Amino acid sequence: MRPNKIKQMWADGKFVTLGWLSISHGFTAEVMARQGFDALCVDLQHGTSELKDVLPMLQAVSQTDTVPVVRVAWNEPAAIMKALDLGAYGIIVPLVNNAEEAAAAVAACRYPPVGIRSNGPVRAVHYGGADYVANANDEVVVMAMIETKEGLANLDEICATPGLDAVYIGPADLSFALGMAPRGDNPDPVHIATCDKIRETAHANGIKAVMHCASAEFAAGAIARGFDMVMLTADLACMVAGARQQLDDFKARTS
Repeated sequence: MRPNKIKQMWADGKFVTLGWLSISHGFTAEVMARQGFDALCVDLQHGTSELKDVLPMLQAVSQTDTVPVVRVAWNEPAAIMKALDLGAYGIIVPLVNNAEEAAAAVAACRYPPVGIRSNGPVRAVHYGGADYVANANDEVVVMAMIETKEGLANLDEICATPGLDAVYIGPADLSFALGMAPRGDNPDPVHIATCDKIRETAHANGIKAVMHCASAEFAAGAIARGFDMVMLTADLACMVAGARQQLDDFKARTS
């Protein structure tokens, strides 16, 4: 089976860069995949993509050695299994509140006898290799998002979930949980301390910690603080920032 570069990099003690796909189009996915991210995530929770968009986007990403990841809209087994059958090598599950929900997410990502995933890797076997079913349990990465009050209260139990590879911090919803206005790259000391506690608890349980960022500066800081993966930027954010920069530069030169 094609090895999962995320797991390889973690095993080598390296951090992983993740890009974000908010736009539901194969070409933008391909362009992002060619920029050098270690992994790219198709966002089904808040992006413009639906499940029907996942196949062509994963096909576009798969032209490169970038690892294809999907954030599902909800902790729902059928959607998780479908994304995996289409070739996702990583699944991000939002709004995980307790150990039972984390275990359900893991089970949907693993074939029996350790999970409940149904056998039918319609595209995954072509992407991953003929021995996909025999090895997928060891290669697919499953990440549970910690971003709610209940999730924080049950952090230790979630991180101790057998088979969970990582916890993923959603900073905006985490801000809600801490009584703050939602924002990315939140510099509030309480927010920073909470993120560090999540990282420390993950590491104490032998799993990885991922930080969702909105800038290179904040992402570099997260790596310095010990995070194992950082989401650096998104296709839509790059498009907006690039257009704005050119317009601002033009106006400055013609005013």
